[in-house]
Amino acid sequence: MKKTIFAAALLAATALAGVANAKTLVYCSEGSPEGFDPALYTAGTTFDASSRPVFNRLVEFKPGTTEIEPGLAESWTISDDGLQYTFKLRPGVKFQTTDFFTPTRDMNADDVVFSFERQWKEDNAWHKYIPEGSYEYFAGMGLPELLANIEKVDDLTVKFTLKNKEAPFLANLGMDFGSIQSKEYADKLQADNKMVQLNQMPVGTGPFTFVAYQQDAAIRFKANDAYWKGREKIDDLVFAITPDAAVRLQKLKAGECQIFPYPNAADVPAIKSDDTLTTMEENGLNVAYLAYNTQQAPFDKVEVRKALNMAINKKAIVDAVFEGAAEVAKNPIPPSMWGYNKAIEDDKYDPEAAKKALEAAGVKDLSMKIWAMPVARPYMLNARRAAELMQADLDKIGVKAEIVSMEWAEYLAKSKDVKRDGAVILGWTGDNGDPDNFLHTLLGCDAVGGNNRAQWCNKEFNDLVLKAKTTVDQAERTKLYEEAQVVFKREAPWDTLDHSVVVMPMSKKVKGYIMSPLGHHSFSGVDVEE
Repeated sequence: MKKTIFAAALLAATALAGVANAKTLVYCSEGSPEGFDPALYTAGTTFDASSRPVFNRLVEFKPGTTEIEPGLAESWTISDDGLQYTFKLRPGVKFQTTDFFTPTRDMNADDVVFSFERQWKEDNAWHKYIPEGSYEYFAGMGLPELLANIEKVDDLTVKFTLKNKEAPFLANLGMDFGSIQSKEYADKLQADNKMVQLNQMPVGTGPFTFVAYQQDAAIRFKANDAYWKGREKIDDLVFAITPDAAVRLQKLKAGECQIFPYPNAADVPAIKSDDTLTTMEENGLNVAYLAYNTQQAPFDKVEVRKALNMAINKKAIVDAVFEGAAEVAKNPIPPSMWGYNKAIEDDKYDPEAAKKALEAAGVKDLSMKIWAMPVARPYMLNARRAAELMQADLDKIGVKAEIVSMEWAEYLAKSKDVKRDGAVILGWTGDNGDPDNFLHTLLGCDAVGGNNRAQWCNKEFNDLVLKAKTTVDQAERTKLYEEAQVVFKREAPWDTLDHSVVVMPMSKKVKGYIMSPLGHHSFSGVDVEE
């Protein structure tokens, strides 16, 4: 922990030394980013440190809402058949000037085409520039099959042509994988044989310019002087990487950081009563789940999955981990989202019935692994504690569970493996306010080996969510999603755990911070009073 505190202090001191009377905001983040190319990843921790400060997208989500507004595209048109989206780009947008790159031109259509084609076309030199990397979001959402063409019409016009209608397409472009990279920077890195640097030293058009990263310790950004929306009010932004929630709180109270996410539930009452702090909270657009590997025995049997669901006391987990700041989940989408099926009945907690169901399925002396996340997330503040409670519950029905964990990036990577053993605790915060972002992104056949940690491909379910994607009428989409949730509950690829309330404590000196229903932590527009 000393390393983390020292590094954060060092970077903060460096920032202050660089600008007279500089304003510095220190954010005590909960974990380290996997990298700085947002298209390669799906984790919010990584997006907070990459796509949010450094990049922009063609369209953005209006702060505090799921409403789309213009971003790098100042306007767009959609053809009558819903297959062509033509974007007019904002003129005069500058890429960031850094110690390692100086742009010679403004952002243009070449950058947009490059940013998406590298994810789409396997013969693109950037498609596999990181050997172990993949464009998980792009692929998992079915975009390789959806896109027919991406065309540069002129320097400030780009046209996307789709093979089929895609109701959430515009909102999808506002997501982090749609961050626009500099083709000029990429070309330079390719010429210098330094392509991996795109994921280590990012260059974008966003509010903050990347300065330095000390592994697992701190990240420093500075205000982008040429930001197209205008220079930020704070001069320096520092991420002090602090995995322990209790330590994050200590640092907030000591003035070593001004804001932090995901406090321990037990600390929230004291935080709210501290008159030096501001505490924001809202119902999260999220879900936590335990994903069984449905391609591995005995979890390939729905009877086994249902039995394990009946053995786990979800209410006890919610009470212990969240102390009332969450509700038990029965569906894979949150109740505040349109398309939620209220009529679904949850699996009842019934250890005796669970034991009998396992016996009826011919399963005896079952041993399994429960994967527990090493970091706090909005949907699961303490996965280790949740796993311990599951372990005790399963022991009551004769199932021996071993809890395993590992470093966050490794956890995310290895849990994707279709041959992975056991069940994984994970979760999701919606990226665009559309049910497709949960149901297809997390449970569709396209996402097996990626976001679909249950490795579950069910034709009936998949056909319903694919049909919903191509249906424009929201009432009809709602019916399809309600039917899909019935199939999900019947087949039980997950044990749905909870939907949480998200709490954000901060110093009263912090002004202008807006909580995002999409779980983003953005510091654009934020100020720190002297």
